[in-house]
Amino acid sequence: MNKKIIFKTFQKYSYFIWLVFLIFFTVLVTYFYSTNKKNQIDSLNKALGNIYLNKVLKKITSELKPRYINIEYNVKQGDTYESIIKNLNIPNTEKKKFLNTVTKDKNIDVLKLNQKIFFKIDKKNNPKIINFIIEIDKKKNVLFERTDEKNFTSKIIEKNLIKTISFKEGVIKNSLYSAALNNGIKPNTIIEFARLYGFQVDFQRDIWKNDSFQIIYEEFKNQEGSVIETGNIIYASLNVQNTDLKLYKFEFEDKIDYFDENGKSIRKTLMKTPINGARLSSSFGKRKHPILGFTKMHTGTDFAAPKGTPIMASGDGIVVKSSWCGGGGNCVKIKHNSTYQTVYAHMSKFGRGIKKGVRVKQGQIIGYVGSTGLSTGPHLHYEVIENGKKINSQKLKLPSGKILEGNLRKKFEVNKIKIDVLKSELISKIN
Repeated sequence: MNKKIIFKTFQKYSYFIWLVFLIFFTVLVTYFYSTNKKNQIDSLNKALGNIYLNKVLKKITSELKPRYINIEYNVKQGDTYESIIKNLNIPNTEKKKFLNTVTKDKNIDVLKLNQKIFFKIDKKNNPKIINFIIEIDKKKNVLFERTDEKNFTSKIIEKNLIKTISFKEGVIKNSLYSAALNNGIKPNTIIEFARLYGFQVDFQRDIWKNDSFQIIYEEFKNQEGSVIETGNIIYASLNVQNTDLKLYKFEFEDKIDYFDENGKSIRKTLMKTPINGARLSSSFGKRKHPILGFTKMHTGTDFAAPKGTPIMASGDGIVVKSSWCGGGGNCVKIKHNSTYQTVYAHMSKFGRGIKKGVRVKQGQIIGYVGSTGLSTGPHLHYEVIENGKKINSQKLKLPSGKILEGNLRKKFEVNKIKIDVLKSELISKIN
C-alpha cells in the first residue's frame, strides 16, 4: 500500500481515531481517580486536621474581613441614647461607656428628629467603639475619640460650607410666600424678607396680584452642592402697585441694618403687622362678639391664619407677660418703651424661651397662631397700647428710622453701587 493511499485512509477516519483516543483517556483517568480516591480523602483530612494549618487559615480569613465597621444612624421619633445604643452589637460595658460620655456633654443633651449619629466599631476580639460623631446642627458636629479603655475626648468640628450669592425674582399671584417658595427660596429667607418690609407694607392689604419682587441673598452649601442654610439678604426690591421699594444691606459700627435708596433706615418703632400670610378678619372698633353675642368694643386687630403660623414681636422690648389671659387664651405682652406696649393673644403655644422678663428683638418669633381662649378659629388678636390706651394699630403712624449722614452716607453710597453692579452681573448670568 503506497503512502498516498494510507494518508487518504487516515484522513477519512481521523474523527473516529480521535474519538477512540478520548474514550481510552477518560477510562484511564477514571480508573486512576477511583483507585486513589480513598488515599486522597485521607490525605486531605490529615491536612485539615493540622493545628498549624488551621491557625494559618483562621488568620488569613480573619484578615480578609474588615476590622472596622462604620454605622450611620438617623434619629427617629421617640429615640433616646439608650434605645439607639441598645441595638448595637457591642458588649454592655461599651454601651455604658457611651451613655456616660453623652450624658456629660451639654452640646448633645437633646436628640432631634433626623439628627445623624456615626459610629466606628473595632470588631477585633471584643467589639468596641473607636469613635462616634453626633450632629449638632447643619454647620457643626461633635467628634468623640477614644483615649483609653474608659474615656473619650470631644471636640467641635465645623462643617466646610461654601458661601454663594443667589438671585431670585418672581411675580405674586396669590401671596408673597407661595410665589417666593415656587421660585426656590427657603422659608426662613421668605420670613426675613417679609419682616424687613413689614415696617412699611401690610401684606394682607397692600399686595396686589402681579406685584413682583427681586432678592439677592447668601446661601451656604455643602461639598455636594446642597443648600444647608441661608444667610443675610443683601438686596431686595418689592414692586407694590407700580411703586418700587428697594432695600440695601449696610454694615456699620459692627452691626447690620437695611436702608432705602436715600440712606433712610427701614426700621420703625413697631412693625405694621406682626404676622405674615394672614388676612385681616376683624378690625379695631365696636362689633358683635362672635361668641358672647352682644356688641362690645374690639380693642385690637384680628389676623386669620393657619394654626402654627409664626407670630413676631413687632418691636424690641421686654416680655412683661407670657401666660394664660382668660378669654385671650395664651398671650404675650411686650413693653417696648415708655410709650408703647403690644399684646398677642389666642396663641397655640409660646416661642422658645419666651417668658416674663426676657428681652426680645424686633421680628423675633414669640409664639404661634392658635385658637385658645374665647375664639371661633385660629387667628392672632393683636393690640397696641399707647400711653396706657388701646389704639388702632392699623392707623398708627410711627417715625422712620435713622438717616445716614456724613462719612456713613458716603460709605453707604459706595456700598449701594457695588450691590447694583452685583445685581446686574447676576441677572446677566441668568439671561
